[in-house]
Amino acid sequence: MSYHELKKGRFSELGRLYFVTATTAHRIPHFHDFFIARLLVDVMKDQTKNKEADFLAWVIMPDHAHWLLRVKERASLSMVMNNLKGRSARIINQKLSSKQNFWQANFYDHALRSDVCIKSVARYIIANPLRANLVDNIGDYPHWDAIWI
Repeated sequence: MSYHELKKGRFSELGRLYFVTATTAHRIPHFHDFFIARLLVDVMKDQTKNKEADFLAWVIMPDHAHWLLRVKERASLSMVMNNLKGRSARIINQKLSSKQNFWQANFYDHALRSDVCIKSVARYIIANPLRANLVDNIGDYPHWDAIWI
């Protein structure tokens, strides 16, 4: 599916919760590097501080990331993701001495219905390293967080 096809019908709603996934370009596992993954976390912290989004749960996998986030008062989902991907790409590419596209152009998003159990979605997101057999215990995986923990 093309980027423009994914954007069709995309509408973000203030305060809405979204389950979002973004993948690195060519699925290169840049986030195997601990410090590269932490650069992405720093950008997320800045977005929270700047009141763009609240990241309720997230996990950074070797070649992609998942977030459960709430769009804040000064943002739209597209703005949050464009800022997240743009800022992190600039910082990470500088660290890697690269000028290549860091992220795939698109991202997948799913707006959560009000009757969905948010903590179940958060547990699903956080359990990704277990399902991928990267660790036997989620506590052994360094790149995840949830507001309930």
